[in-house]
Amino acid sequence: MSTTFERRDPVTGAVASTSEAMTVVQAQAAADAAQAAFAGWSALGPNARRALLSKAADALEAKAGAFVEAMMGEIGATEGWARFNLMLAVGIVREAAALTTQVAGEVIPSDKPGCISMAVREPAGVVLGVAPWNAPIILGVRAIATPLACGNTVVLKASETCPCTHSLIIEAFAEAGLPPGVVNVVTNAPADAGEIVGALIDHPAVRRINFTGSTAVGKIIARRCAEHLKPALLELGGKAPLIVLDDADLDEAVKAAAFGAFMNQGQICMSTERIIVIETVADAFVDKFQAKVATLTAGDPRAGKTPLGAVVDLKTVAHVEDLVADAVGAGAVQVNGGAADGVLMPATVIDKVSPQMKLFREESFGPVVGITRARDEAHAIALANDTEYGLSAAVFTRDTARGLRVARQVKSGICHVNGPTVHDEAQMPFGGVKASGYGRFGGKAGIEAFTDLRWITIETQPGHFPI
Repeated sequence: MSTTFERRDPVTGAVASTSEAMTVVQAQAAADAAQAAFAGWSALGPNARRALLSKAADALEAKAGAFVEAMMGEIGATEGWARFNLMLAVGIVREAAALTTQVAGEVIPSDKPGCISMAVREPAGVVLGVAPWNAPIILGVRAIATPLACGNTVVLKASETCPCTHSLIIEAFAEAGLPPGVVNVVTNAPADAGEIVGALIDHPAVRRINFTGSTAVGKIIARRCAEHLKPALLELGGKAPLIVLDDADLDEAVKAAAFGAFMNQGQICMSTERIIVIETVADAFVDKFQAKVATLTAGDPRAGKTPLGAVVDLKTVAHVEDLVADAVGAGAVQVNGGAADGVLMPATVIDKVSPQMKLFREESFGPVVGITRARDEAHAIALANDTEYGLSAAVFTRDTARGLRVARQVKSGICHVNGPTVHDEAQMPFGGVKASGYGRFGGKAGIEAFTDLRWITIETQPGHFPI
């Protein structure tokens, strides 16, 4: 007899969803089902896969109301964030549909007379996707769309924080007509997460793993994958810097910094966590930023009257409050913020943050951003790189060539000149360096991640051998 587990609304405490608490045996059965479906799905022509993925995009769109309700209830998201999630996720599926005919190889000139030598990309097998709760539709879809386009079958290990939201994704793909076993979902009680993920990584049919989440868990997954020599794609934590140079358009920098720091209450892997401002313009920037952030109030997402909703849990509140207290206690200055009302946290800005403070080092994943003042451009770059993380970054300057020069020196997988650190497009190579992980989602980089490259030759002349 199967058991269930509940996810409670972080704002009201009411039961938001009830999902099946699968066992290891049930998780293994999902991988078995994916393996059984692999031969048929991988043999399907690219245009047939494209048509089904296009239908899946339509099916996702049709569930808009259900997705909004699920995200509001499970993670305290605003309707705007839920609808943005769905919009981008649908785009990811449509981009994946367009990739089915791009899973291409090449003919490579051979030194051997009469030898036709080919590099061929083929689907790897069963792909395990482990997705987080913070952008659940985007990241749940991203975990499976390109693998499917490449001819793989998939198992989505749903987050225990938003199992209903993730299960809706799989429902949409099934309703689109994908054959049984091609897409599968595993839901589990929080206490069983480690055992379930470990068993799925160990399953012999699983040939690729992609994980989006914390660096600490990513390291555990990387070690488990290494035991089996299974490639992993890891998109992990971030501490994104936004550099404001002395010639920046401060109004544009303020808008981008406020969006990057506080969209979805700062619970995005690309969230602006550190604003690094050249000293000569720092006071002017802080004045403008303080005024902008003061308009970003938090409230019950179901009321829909405020730009910010809830953070995911009280643990986040405690973590952010600890970072703020440490910084202020060491001499930093609180510019915006105040006491939280349960999981409703005000947008918080801390000025004069130094590298010795925890707020400079530790990922907050909440509605707080630190401002650090730099002497000059070189110092700003050094501060931006003074972190274990390297996912996203941004630099603001009126001199485009200068911006590009600085961007090339920032150690991150992504860097935007005169744009926010939060920016995602389905066709772009998305991923980080250092403790932010390795591998790339998106576009042709995704094809490389989810296929095997094989060398195949055809001899067209009689062989000549030395023995």
